[in-house]
Amino acid sequence: MIITKTPFRISFCGGGSDLASFYEKHGGCVLSTSINKYMYISVHPYFDQRYTALKYSENEIVDDISKIKHKIFNCVLNQMKVSGVEISSTADVPAGTGLGSSSTFTVGLLHTLSCYQGKYVSKAKLAEGACDVEINKLGSPIGKQDQYAAAFGGLNFIRFNPDGSVSVSPIVMKPETYRKLQDNLMMFYIGHSRSANSILSEQKKNMSQENKVNNLLKMCSLAEQMKAALENNDLSSFGKIMNQSWELKRTLASGISNPEIDRTYETAMENGALGGKLLGAGGGGFLLFYCEPQNQEKLRIAVGLKQMNFKFERDGTSVVYIGDKYWG
Repeated sequence: MIITKTPFRISFCGGGSDLASFYEKHGGCVLSTSINKYMYISVHPYFDQRYTALKYSENEIVDDISKIKHKIFNCVLNQMKVSGVEISSTADVPAGTGLGSSSTFTVGLLHTLSCYQGKYVSKAKLAEGACDVEINKLGSPIGKQDQYAAAFGGLNFIRFNPDGSVSVSPIVMKPETYRKLQDNLMMFYIGHSRSANSILSEQKKNMSQENKVNNLLKMCSLAEQMKAALENNDLSSFGKIMNQSWELKRTLASGISNPEIDRTYETAMENGALGGKLLGAGGGGFLLFYCEPQNQEKLRIAVGLKQMNFKFERDGTSVVYIGDKYWG
């Protein structure tokens, strides 16, 4: 048996610039971090190797991997020619909550099966492979940031170049600033798990509108400013930039925000938050706020939502267990 764990991510600024419709013309950039919430994937030879068994939110047992219903499982297992196994996936956080679950799953599955086949694959190749599966082979209207965040791990500034290449640069700051940033972030679950595809499809279409493109260009500039603020240990500016970025992001597509999200955001800003954003494409999931410690209890009471505590993580996708591959 082989078990991997692959982290979810939170994106601070620049989301949307990782869509090909934007970065191929303008280049894009995102500042994000992986967190200590994980997707766990295990693979083990199935007892009857004429069959392949999959356990996720549903159970599947098939005698031909081309019959698999789960699109990512189907694509990856057929691509890698893996059958006669039992694969299970479990996660700390439900899908559709804005933490990059689909791409985290894809990176983790590629990593797990590569290890099962005795192959070493670099983090860059795992991210690139996950992008190929999701965007090219399955046609999902998503960007590239989640795959690279999940594969590499850490607090990074990620650039998406017009030629399709991606560079991942860790943010360098004082350890004390790193700890304060982590401690000053609060995440609340607003509910309404959703598929990002419809929102991202609209956002992709909107890249033909000059005002939408200009707002996303401004968001990229803010991501650069946010990077500089962290490198200069200026956390107050970090929080304010989050607020500016959210005000721009919510204009990119109609489904990104809604009255409930807007009310909750305004309540948080009135009760100590310096900035915040909805994580993921929009419509639901987790709201993230930057709030200094003396105001956190006030904000927590005012918002009245389930809080999810988290820490930053640095490792990216990793193997946590290797047992015997075969019996006998």
